[in-house]
Amino acid sequence: MQFSERKNTTRWIIIFASFLIISLILWNTYTFFQIFKNEERLKMNLWAKAQKTLINAGENTDVELPLQIFSNNTSIPIILTENDSIINTVNIDEEIVKDKQKVETFLSGLKNENEPIVIEYVPGKFQKLYYGNSALLNKLKYYPIALLLIIVLFGGLVYNFYRSTKMATQNKLWAGMAKETAHQIGTPLSSLIGWVELLKSENVDESTTFEIEKDIERLQTITDRFSKIGSEPKLENKDIVAETLQSYDYLQSRFSKQIEFSFKAPKSPIMVSLNPTLHSWTIENLVKNAIDAMKGRGKLALEIEQEGDYVKINIMDSGGGIQKKQFKTIFEPGFTTKKRGWGLGLSLTKRIVEEYHKGTIKVLNSEIGKGTTMQVSFKKSALV
Repeated sequence: MQFSERKNTTRWIIIFASFLIISLILWNTYTFFQIFKNEERLKMNLWAKAQKTLINAGENTDVELPLQIFSNNTSIPIILTENDSIINTVNIDEEIVKDKQKVETFLSGLKNENEPIVIEYVPGKFQKLYYGNSALLNKLKYYPIALLLIIVLFGGLVYNFYRSTKMATQNKLWAGMAKETAHQIGTPLSSLIGWVELLKSENVDESTTFEIEKDIERLQTITDRFSKIGSEPKLENKDIVAETLQSYDYLQSRFSKQIEFSFKAPKSPIMVSLNPTLHSWTIENLVKNAIDAMKGRGKLALEIEQEGDYVKINIMDSGGGIQKKQFKTIFEPGFTTKKRGWGLGLSLTKRIVEEYHKGTIKVLNSEIGKGTTMQVSFKKSALV
């Protein structure tokens, strides 16, 4: 617990430090932007003074400095107006200058970027200098946005990596727990087999030993299921109708008579590449989940149908239904609506269907208060 708390504290320190660094970068960028913007404003004030000097220049006026100020401006776009008429343009594309509509639109843009500088070259006569941001200033303006996008993308990558790592760790943990469970069941199971043989030798009623043997066989199946988690199972070319019916019949004989079972499937075999042990686990999980949804009373139907190269198994119940927003979340590890559930059944079923059998599983449809239809789909085997 202390290690976990220390790890969480470290993680929050790193997140806070990253946020602080990002904030400092954005603040410095904003500061630089304001400094450059003020510097460009000063340059435009000098340009305005140079313009006033040239307008009022006489024969003995030194115009070398004003002309040098004009020539030094190679990046800031300028439009000079007098009485709302454009009298001069600087650093603006020739195509824009020649088109009256385009130059008016460009002027509107300059008005939005910066406050104009008013040049009173003689008392009562004014010119207005409109200017925009230089290319460098525009790049600096959009730099924080680009930085934020990079940070968001990087954060997304880190989150996906963290999530996939966490899921991989969970998968390893579940596989380890499953194998350990199989190992733990194996010891008393061997002992039970020995006790059954002893009962047989003492001429105990055959019906008693037969039922015990069936339960032992069931325990062996469960042990086999757990032992296959975390390892690549061996797939066989099997008739999915027969395999499904076998699991379905077993479950039907062990549940309450208050549940009305029905089974519908093609009479001819449908060959699918699957692992019989894991497939029976899939059917068992889905059937038990449906019975839980009905609270032990209602109608449960299983239908197998062919559609092109695929075979689909539909399991329909008359339970309480599932909200549409939960159609995908019910397959996530830990999701459960039961008070004592672990939320592993459907997650494990999804893994068996999709990872081991290369099939698909989904909520086909569901209505609150009417029931749910779960669908498992497999590709038919090419070998018949």
